[in-house]
Amino acid sequence: MRLVVLDVDGTLVDSQALIVAAQREAFARCGLPAPTRERSLSIVGLSLREAFTALVGPDGPVEALAEAYREAFGRLRADQSLEEPLFPGAAALVARLSRRPDVLLGIATGKSRRGVAHLLAREGWEPLFATIQTADDAPSKPDPTMLRQAMRETGCAPGETAMVGDTSFDMAMARGAGIRAIGVAWGYHPRAALLEAGADLVIDRFEALDVAAGLASRPETADA
Repeated sequence: MRLVVLDVDGTLVDSQALIVAAQREAFARCGLPAPTRERSLSIVGLSLREAFTALVGPDGPVEALAEAYREAFGRLRADQSLEEPLFPGAAALVARLSRRPDVLLGIATGKSRRGVAHLLAREGWEPLFATIQTADDAPSKPDPTMLRQAMRETGCAPGETAMVGDTSFDMAMARGAGIRAIGVAWGYHPRAALLEAGADLVIDRFEALDVAAGLASRPETADA
């Protein structure tokens, strides 16, 4: 059995417009200038407290920013101009791997469990993931606790597990857990940063994931 753990923002979902808009509202509410778009996206993947600490420092109004961001994000999610579309190929990937009897799917994300639940309900993915690790369940990436919990819940060993993500935090978390680290080139951190953080390789499309995760020679369905 293989466990494939997927990040959400920047890997499955293109949520940058919503993230940047919510950050701008949060900074405005706290009377601070908003970071640049590039800086805003550089901390995607971290839990909120760690993300805002990275943006304003430990002596800044971290808790106030995090609370303002939560409120803004929840409200702005209803704005049709700030969609969170899936990246091309994401839906097909989840559908295809979820049908394989030799693969378990997992999630490891800096989002809250409520945010993940919203995505799963929207896409009809609730029954497809064997393990879901969120910012509510473990320390922030790049701490490897999320992945260790995912392996414990599914009974998969490090040699049977791969992490797929778009940030250096995902790659460092995978290395800390002793598992395969697969970066995606369409997310919020550049390819060079992913490789520097320990990615075994970086893929340019979801269709390349089977080979990257060591799944290519395995049957897609039980009767294939």
